Amino acid sequence: MTDRDQAAFGVYVHWPFCLSKCPYCDFNSHVRHTPIDEERFARAFAREIETTAARVPGRDVSSIFLGGGTPSLMQPQTVGAILDAIGKYWRVASDVEVTLEANPTSVEATRFRGYRAAGVNRVSLGVQALDDASLKALGRLHTAREALDAVAVARQSFDRYSFDLIYARPDQTPVTWADELKHAIAEAAEHLSLYQLTIEEGTPFFGLHAAGKLQTPDEAVARALYDVTQEVCAQAGLPAYEISNHARPGAECRHNLIYWRGDEYAGIGPGAHGRLDIDGRRHATATEKRPEAWVMRVETNGSGVVTDDVLNSEERADEFLLMGLRLAEGIDPERYASLSGRELDPRRIALLREEGAIIVDADGRLRVTKSGFPVLDAVVADLAA
Repeated sequence: MTDRDQAAFGVYVHWPFCLSKCPYCDFNSHVRHTPIDEERFARAFAREIETTAARVPGRDVSSIFLGGGTPSLMQPQTVGAILDAIGKYWRVASDVEVTLEANPTSVEATRFRGYRAAGVNRVSLGVQALDDASLKALGRLHTAREALDAVAVARQSFDRYSFDLIYARPDQTPVTWADELKHAIAEAAEHLSLYQLTIEEGTPFFGLHAAGKLQTPDEAVARALYDVTQEVCAQAGLPAYEISNHARPGAECRHNLIYWRGDEYAGIGPGAHGRLDIDGRRHATATEKRPEAWVMRVETNGSGVVTDDVLNSEERADEFLLMGLRLAEGIDPERYASLSGRELDPRRIALLREEGAIIVDADGRLRVTKSGFPVLDAVVADLAA
């Protein structure tokens, strides 16, 4: 592990509000039909940042990620107030990466210049699909044209931008997906996040799927769609650096690398999760999910934290394995051993190598292969056993 990795510290800020709830989404997002008191929320964010910084002082913030919900519903001055609070209570690296998630509607695109002035230097757009029928089926409020217009505005305002697409959608074929993906790559400068549609319990899609009213591609087609994703992106110079994320070399999302490399980050806002190192122990934190309840808790206690668990060595090592093997760069088995107090079983490693699921580099790093990634969960479970 390099010094840079050790020094990486991120701040995740969760804005929990959306204009509507997408039928596939199981994130902590809420729809409100009356105006949000942004000033009150901005004060609460600043208060929770102050309280968290008192627990983990002296950190150099290398990345900030404003996620949601829909952070692009915030006024630029609210974003500015949050970033100012982070800068007040921690040191912020001169080359800090500040990402804001945005919905690609024309209304929100007009705010991009304001976000840039507030300190945001990277945006991530929730495009999700480039054809109108799919967007409607996914419950999105924008058209494909609006999405591409928003990407064009992002391109004017930011040197760095990314957007998301969902694949393995109903009726999608490898041929139509390859065409859509090539179109997306032509619009993407450096980074794409490409997620297979998963049916999550508690979402409207879960009920429709269970009732047989929503058909997703079978396993063979889903695998073919995954293979097409890897091939088309690699040919275009955007290889996968993580199982669902593709970037030109050097353009990886630094904030997400913090999660996958097992580094430290603060979780601020309703329903945010954090991993904080205090007195040599890793704390897993989570805050109150309900936005108004979170605000009241922060105003009373200085923080919305409702869960603060100290991870034991086995839990920490398992998390490191689970997250790190998602990366193309893989993991350093010695770091796993130092976290868990035991080495990975060489017999299991030998067996997985024989099956072609993993490789061990000359420098000892353990990486999942192209054929291993589609069965990543089984590989991780085998190594962790």
